[in-house]
Amino acid sequence: MPKFNSLTPMFWTTEVAQTVVFYTEVLGFECGVQEEGWAVLLKDEIEIMLAYPNGHAEFGSPMFTGSFYINTSDVDMLWEKLKDNCNICYPIEDFEYGMREFAIYDNNNYILQFGQPLNQ
Repeated sequence: MPKFNSLTPMFWTTEVAQTVVFYTEVLGFECGVQEEGWAVLLKDEIEIMLAYPNGHAEFGSPMFTGSFYINTSDVDMLWEKLKDNCNICYPIEDFEYGMREFAIYDNNNYILQFGQPLNQ
């Protein structure tokens, strides 16, 4: 079996330009490439691609049956920065599985969770 090298989420959206603005202005990503209907967002070790929906799949609106979990070095600082500027899914909380985390919705209603181990 060949080695898998990386995983880069691709968010389908009809609002590529607005999504670039959300990720760069609210979350501090850089836009590496932006073309008509496609963009690449970069921050530290994270890469996200944005694209118009693939013509091979049915698309009514952005959808994902889970969330995108981002480990961070200072979840409390990030919470303070984002809590008044985002649509909150759930506020910051300590969980019995050893993580301190919160979640927001991006401008497409994808869920982004941010967490840090409690022992850090």
